Amino acid sequence: MILVTGATGTVGREVVRLLHAAPGRPRVRVMTRDPARLTGACRAVEAVAADYRDPSSLAGALAGVRTAFLVTTGVGGDDDAVFLRAARAVGVRRVVKLSAAAVTDPGADDAITTWQRGTEELLRASGMEWTLLRPRSFLSNTLSWAPSVRSGRVVRALYGRSRNAGVDPRDVAAVAALALTGDGHAGQAYTLTGPSAISAAGQTEQLGRELGVPLRLEELTREQARAAWSRRHPDTVVEALLLSAERQRAGAKVRVDPAFRALTGRDPGSFAAWVRDHRGAFGG
Repeated sequence: MILVTGATGTVGREVVRLLHAAPGRPRVRVMTRDPARLTGACRAVEAVAADYRDPSSLAGALAGVRTAFLVTTGVGGDDDAVFLRAARAVGVRRVVKLSAAAVTDPGADDAITTWQRGTEELLRASGMEWTLLRPRSFLSNTLSWAPSVRSGRVVRALYGRSRNAGVDPRDVAAVAALALTGDGHAGQAYTLTGPSAISAAGQTEQLGRELGVPLRLEELTREQARAAWSRRHPDTVVEALLLSAERQRAGAKVRVDPAFRALTGRDPGSFAAWVRDHRGAFGG
């Protein structure tokens, strides 16, 4: 049995889709706080209601599970520790964890990256087999531009000329599915990027070309970005995002990693390809 956490998220729901369509169709269970929110392939597999903050519910979700895909988002919290204790107690053998590429950057000391490093260490010390997935920024983050693109043909971004080798979350899910079902991934950490580094300015140009409309890039100041992010995130996360943007402006996120091609035999998806598949979200 494979347990997928974060099944309503960007990567988790794609992991479930790939596992559900895989040859031999492995047994899959999804864990979510609210099974009613599940869509697509997630509704075709077993679902359990469970919460990291309720250890008794975790025991039920993990019963009979031998492999788990672990996604946590509570920066600074102990969700990983709670899950790993419960998983070890019921005999889970392998955990594939979604982490972040920034953990390999010695210059990254923001709250998000520091927390991710700590959660990685918890998994490595758990006694279970582990695999770490370390993606760059998801190309899907640009969906946050959709309202302003639809209403005003404008993209707003901080440091819009800085570049990032962002990755299609579907590619992250593809590697997760390999690690969950195949051998040879124990003790491995994979940095996952797109095929090239691209700036918000470059993404704006490509998005406008695909939509067939002129788009303009509006550069945000730090204070404007802080105000915008503060509407969605706590202060600790906002400050971490600002520090991350500074590292991107300094060139810390341009490196393209060969891991995806080595694992799958194909090139990672580009931003242009991602846009073609999601143009409807932007009004195309």
